[in-house]
Amino acid sequence: MNNTFRATPGSRSGGRLLRQMSCIALILASSGLLTGGADAAERAQPIKIGVLTESWGPTPEAVGLRDGLVELGYRENEQFVLGVRFTQGDLTALPAAAHELIQYGVDIIFACYNAATKAAQGVTTRIPIVFAGVADPVGLGLIQNFARPGGNITGVADLHFELSPKRLELFHEIIPGLKRVLYLYDAADADAVAGAKLYHDAAHRLDIALVEQPVRTVEETQAILARVSKDEVDGILAPRQGSLNIIGFIMEITSQRAIPTMFDASFMVEQGALASYGPNLHETGRQAARLIDKILKGADPAETPVEANSKVEFVINLKVAKTLGLTIAPEVLYRADRIIR
Repeated sequence: MNNTFRATPGSRSGGRLLRQMSCIALILASSGLLTGGADAAERAQPIKIGVLTESWGPTPEAVGLRDGLVELGYRENEQFVLGVRFTQGDLTALPAAAHELIQYGVDIIFACYNAATKAAQGVTTRIPIVFAGVADPVGLGLIQNFARPGGNITGVADLHFELSPKRLELFHEIIPGLKRVLYLYDAADADAVAGAKLYHDAAHRLDIALVEQPVRTVEETQAILARVSKDEVDGILAPRQGSLNIIGFIMEITSQRAIPTMFDASFMVEQGALASYGPNLHETGRQAARLIDKILKGADPAETPVEANSKVEFVINLKVAKTLGLTIAPEVLYRADRIIR
């Protein structure tokens, strides 16, 4: 498997977000991405690490994985290679993409988020799987427990559910007049459904009307967002997962109609969202690199404890705030971990 980045055949176009992720793909491909480690045993052939994601290209976790392995002393293009299979928001294409990785003969699968991890687990009980960005791996049936996950899987969980109420609180602090917030999410995404309940409870405490919109198709997503206006909602909470290209459409619609948006990933703030509050996804990848390092040195995934990424960041894009005509209070800016000016 060479260092190429391409979508699984049949996946959908992702609009603006696809173009953004494609640029990252080209950058990573040109860098050679991942390969070997100085401390790993010498092998005749490179170890193949396959990344599986529903996104539009290599995720921030994949970038962190590369950086983490480099920090551990792994060398590129000698002992390890990494290739990404991404399905552009189509969850149904993940099992086929996982099979493709198996056919390429990968030695380890790095799965980003719930659906990709379940797809990987569904196609192999032999190849080690390291997951990233899963909030409740026990509840999803991916592992037995954090200390001894069992099977061929371990990974890095995060505090997504714990952070959801605080995310809405910060959105309210950024926009004191926030009264109606749209939460558009994939009805088939367990995390998003659970998040709706958390957001609903937080909205009640903050005297905010949460407008919940579960969707099941790309067409339904487009139709709902086509009707959204600043007269109807004061802001939009974006879901975590990239399925149905909800995130991409939110970015396009809100930039056109000047509606403030709150995400969980800082990457989207860098691309034009107003703010984000959530796990540092690059750090998630770096932690996953350490788990892969252990597996390559002989650790059994079943006995390798699942780790939690507790590194959280609050990011604000002041350029976007200015465009939206917002003046953010100094005390709110002071609390931000990073400000994009």
